[in-house]
Order: sequence, then C-alpha cells, then structure tokens
Amino acid sequence: MTNILNDAFKNKGTAFTQAERQQYHIVGQLPPVVQTIAQQAAQVYAQYQTKTSDIEKRKFLMQIFDTNRVLFYKVFSQHVVEFMPIVYDPTIAESIENYSENYVDPQEAAFLDVNHPEAIKETLLGAANGRDIKLVVVTDAEGILGIGDWGVNGVDISVGKLMVYTAAAGINPENVLPIVIDAGTNNQKLLYDPLYLGNQHERVRGSKYDDFIAKFVDEIESAFPNVYLHWEDFGRSNAARILKQYQDKILTFNDDVQGTGIIVLSGVLGAMKLTGKKLTDQTYVTFGAGSAGAGIANQVYTEMVKQGLSEDEARKHFYMVDKQGLLFDDDDTLTPAQQPFARSRSEFTNADELTNLTAVIKTIKPTILVGTSTQPGTFTEEIVREMTSYVDRPIIFPLSNPTKLAEASAQDLIKWSQGKALIATGIPAADVTFEGVTYQIGQGNNALVYPGLGLGAIAARAKVLSQGMISAAAHALADTLTDDSTAVLPPVSHLDEFSEIVAVAVAQVAIDEGIAQGVTDAKAAVADLKWLPEY
Repeated sequence: MTNILNDAFKNKGTAFTQAERQQYHIVGQLPPVVQTIAQQAAQVYAQYQTKTSDIEKRKFLMQIFDTNRVLFYKVFSQHVVEFMPIVYDPTIAESIENYSENYVDPQEAAFLDVNHPEAIKETLLGAANGRDIKLVVVTDAEGILGIGDWGVNGVDISVGKLMVYTAAAGINPENVLPIVIDAGTNNQKLLYDPLYLGNQHERVRGSKYDDFIAKFVDEIESAFPNVYLHWEDFGRSNAARILKQYQDKILTFNDDVQGTGIIVLSGVLGAMKLTGKKLTDQTYVTFGAGSAGAGIANQVYTEMVKQGLSEDEARKHFYMVDKQGLLFDDDDTLTPAQQPFARSRSEFTNADELTNLTAVIKTIKPTILVGTSTQPGTFTEEIVREMTSYVDRPIIFPLSNPTKLAEASAQDLIKWSQGKALIATGIPAADVTFEGVTYQIGQGNNALVYPGLGLGAIAARAKVLSQGMISAAAHALADTLTDDSTAVLPPVSHLDEFSEIVAVAVAQVAIDEGIAQGVTDAKAAVADLKWLPEY
C-alpha cells in the first residue's frame, strides 16, 4: 500500500492529527507538532520569499505541488496575483525550455507517443489511476506562444494550465489530467540534445498524425465520459483544424483559437461600455494572423453577427496583417482560419503598398488594433498618433508575451495617445500616470475567462461548448466592470469571483439551449462542483 505521505492528493504533511498518524501507520514519520493548514501556508510563503529569482520561486512551488496539492492551492489562493506569473506565464517559458534537464517528477501527466497509438488507452487509465477525470488539458507543444516548438517539454503547459483552472475556478485537482502528445519536434536544439526526454525525430504530419488524434479522442471519450477536452498550444496548421473537426461532436475547447478570442471580445465589449459606442460600428485590424490572431478575429466577428450584422457585412469590418502585410485572397499560403478574412486587391487603389502595418493603418483607419505577432515594438508612435487623429478612444491591445515580445508598452501607448487609448496587454502592467491622471491597464489574460467557462460547461454537463456559451462568458466578464472603471477588463486579483460569475452564466445558457444533461439550476450546479483547498 502506498504511504499516504507519498500521495500528493491525500498528503497533509504536519497537519495530520495524532489519530490520523496512527490510522495511516505514519507514527514517527513526521515531526511531533501538528500544524494547521494556515500555519503551513504561512511557512511556505515565508520560504517562497527567500527565493531570489522567479524560476527558483517556481521550482520551490512545484516541490509543494508535487507533495501536497491542498497546501499548494491554499497558498496559491492567498497570493493569486503574485503567483500567476510565477506558476504560469511568463516564468513557465524558462521552465519549459529546461524541462528535460531539470526533470524530477511526472506530476500525474500522461505522456502519449505518436509512434504508439496502441498505448493510448493504457496510458490514460494509468495516469488517471482511478481518479474521476472531468477536465483534460492536452498539448503537442508545437506552438507555445512566444517560444515555439518544445516537444515533450511542453507538458509543463498542460500542468500549469490546470493549476490555473483549480486556483481560479475551484475545479478539484483530483479530477484533472495533463497530457502531452509527443509527435516529435522541429526544434533543432532538442533534436541533438542528449538530455532531451522526447522523441528525437522531426514532427509527424499527415495521416499518421491525424489518425493518432482521432484515436486519442475516441479513447479519451471512452475512458472519461463527459470530459471537457481543452487543446493548448497546437501548431498553426493543426489548432483550428482539429477544433473544427470535433467542436460539434464533443465538449471541447481550444484556448489559443477560442480563449484569447473570448478575452479580447470581453475587453472590446468593456471598451464599448466605457465609451458608449456600438461594436457593429468598429473597424478591426489584427497584427499576427496565426491561430490566436485568427481565433480572436473570429470571436469578435461572430459577436457582430449575433448583434445583427449579416455574415458578409460583419466580415467587411475585419482586416488581417501578417509578415507579408495585409492578407489578400489570392495568397495560396493562407490557412483555413485566415481565408474568411482575406481581402480582395480590387478593394484598394494602393494594394501593392499594403505590405506593412503602418501602411495598412493609414489606409484602413481601424478603431481596434490587436497584436498577437510576437514582434516587439511594432505598435509605433506613428501608428498610435495616426489612430488618435481619427478616433476619440482607439482600442489598442498589444497581447504578445512575454514582455520582450510585446508590440508596445502600456506606458508608451498612454503617452503617445495623450491618455486616449483603451488598452489591454498580454502581460501584467502597472497603472500608468500621465499628466496627473492614473490609468488602469487591463490584462488580456485568458485566465480571466477560460477557468469559469470550463467550470460552467462541466457543471452543466454540456454536450458541446456552444457559441452561445462562449458569448455568455465574454459578456459576463465585461459586465463585472464598474461604472468608475478606467480599464477594459477586470483585475486578476478577483479571479475566483469572476470565474464563478462566468461559470453560472455559461451553465445557464447550456440549460437554456437544451445542451445541459440532467442539470436545471445553474448556480447550484456550479456551487456543487467547486472545490476548496482545505483538509
């Protein structure tokens, strides 16, 4: 029988009472003092504060995670704003890059090998180890935002994402499963690194990859009925394609394609609330037309249709810019996600000049500019001043992260726009004071919405994740803004409150649309599912 001290889900450490120590046959295996979880949490935080770098802080917190899940989430819940960038983005990038070299513990993850589809079922059941799995985050780590292809090292993304689900939405950590699909890697460093723990061959493409994904979905649905399947950081050629294949068949979600879109839509709706403008009057430019950029545009486009525009009318409000400039429909390299938003050259007298963002802004005169390009400094003073010249409150969201890849800083955007720009950034940004006025900066952090969205869908036992549920999540988050707010998104400091509000709204729409299963009271269903980090 496994010693309970080695079971991260059941271990209480020094909080085991004397009676429990006798019951579990661990008498004498702990110091004699019995601590409360509050005392343990204070002790952990004091040790955390002695660490001098973010990566050392993360390594320390992972030691707690690996040994005592309840204590980890207790401390996390007490210091959400401080821990979020340590546990997840941006510090997780360094952790991923050094995962193989620093490997210690599999952290209850499932490692699936594209060369062994016959082992999928055994791997899933083994990693679950009898637990009731309701939520899965799976990655093949080809498109980790900001750092690219990291192969099996990307399992850290799945583990980290699930940490945020639990900390924000209270999803029981015993009900979650992180998964990485090792389909190889095109990262040359990893291919020749003797310490790399994944397959050292180039990424598998085509039918072999697609067949593996199909078998994976079949096996996971069989092993864990009604599971919420979250796809994370798949590459540009696979992310939207896989989502499209399964989104009408199972309860599934892609954070890069849909999550970033929901949070940006919520930020845009927040901006509409602050300015009194109509979404259907806006002109939208996305800079960076990968999975995230195209997914964001699609969410905002879908909302415009929901608000009364025809599909053709709504599409006319959108423009995509990538490394080749404005995307045109005669470009045979366009992805399926980009094609609906590509423009015709005949619309412009200067089509051949639209090869850079500045030229596009001056020609199109957008009211909304969203960056997912990972090209630092590309939202220039010239661009911002141009936008401010024709719109009172330009909406500018430089979302690329980490900080070194951001299209612009909030401070520069406020300065260049004379305080007029409505801003959301991809990384935490401090309030900006300009000419005696302090401006709150919203963080376009998907964690504001995806935990609540997942909690609501799971609580409702929804058959699929509908567009109505997604729209409800964006509106619910935007509605949390107070009348005196100067930020387009609410602060991360109230993550747990917002997640519950979003969850109830999502579950209610699932009930209203008839896709909930056996659930009639959204608020009660969400409350019943929420887990608290207490012994």
